[in-house]
Amino acid sequence: MEHTQSSEAILKTALNLDNAIENRNIDSVLSKFSDDCEIELLGIKLSGKAGVKKWMEWQFKHITEVTFIPVTKMVSENTFFEEFIAKTKLHNGEEIQSKQAVVLQFQNSRIRSLRLYFDRLDFANSVAKDVISKTLIKEIVKKSTEGLT
Repeated sequence: MEHTQSSEAILKTALNLDNAIENRNIDSVLSKFSDDCEIELLGIKLSGKAGVKKWMEWQFKHITEVTFIPVTKMVSENTFFEEFIAKTKLHNGEEIQSKQAVVLQFQNSRIRSLRLYFDRLDFANSVAKDVISKTLIKEIVKKSTEGLT
């Protein structure tokens, strides 16, 4: 039977998840999720704890450090929403700040669903190696905001 968790319990679990990710503790991250959880990011869906592990390994493959700086947090019933800034350090020493949002849905004191939203262009320059790629990314960013500025 599903029950509504207290806002305090949800906030505590979300904070513990952030700390586990910042400390690169995959086992602790896994312990926050239900066995049948779902993760969605960048249009990709991952399932179960194997999906959580795949997400963490993918993330740590690209970044060596991450710190989360909360902007806005909200809890409604079994749903947690947070807007935050992810300060990351890449393997080459480059530092990137990315404004992101996450929605966590809880079931029986575990995370049942995680949806993570961020602009992949925040990280595009770090993977572009040649002048053509870097120029193309710069042009895409410029075109995407044309008329707003």
